[in-house]
Amino acid sequence: MRYKISGQQIDIGEALQSHVKDELGTAVAKYAERPTDATVVFSRSAHEYVCEATVHLSTGLTAQAKAHATEIYASFEGCCNKMEKQLRRYKRRLKDHHRDRSEPVEHLGASSYILASDEAETGTEPDSLQPIIVAEMETKIPSLSVGEAVMQMELAGAPVLVFRNEGKDGLNVVYRRDDGNIGWIDP
Repeated sequence: MRYKISGQQIDIGEALQSHVKDELGTAVAKYAERPTDATVVFSRSAHEYVCEATVHLSTGLTAQAKAHATEIYASFEGCCNKMEKQLRRYKRRLKDHHRDRSEPVEHLGASSYILASDEAETGTEPDSLQPIIVAEMETKIPSLSVGEAVMQMELAGAPVLVFRNEGKDGLNVVYRRDDGNIGWIDP
């Protein structure tokens, strides 16, 4: 697994880097078969240290965790424990869904656009109602069951996930509501 360990306006020593590699490697290897890379960023927030970790797995899943503590090693330990808990839950859910799924998840290609916000305008009426495209990229829409889509969204920490419903062959959306529940749009 490739590691990228950095600090935002903090010097990260060799001892902390080797500790992160050992502990995170052990935690991830326990629950994930083929992790590809991990990014760990340390920063300060007032009197606390903040540790943010992101691990990409070969299955396409991204697990993220963040923790605060008054000591830098304690912030990493909290972050590592959260990451381990996420991966443990993912593996448990994967075992439940693995019985039903004999083939890998199919992905449908789609275009993804980033549009310029109207905040750049100075309050005047725009010349046209066509949005300005800032970036265009290719994205993949997975074919999942609703339960698997909710699991993917929760583990990735994303607010919304668009997926192709295996049961109905239509595009669906799951999203996190303001009240903390999960919403499902099935057109």
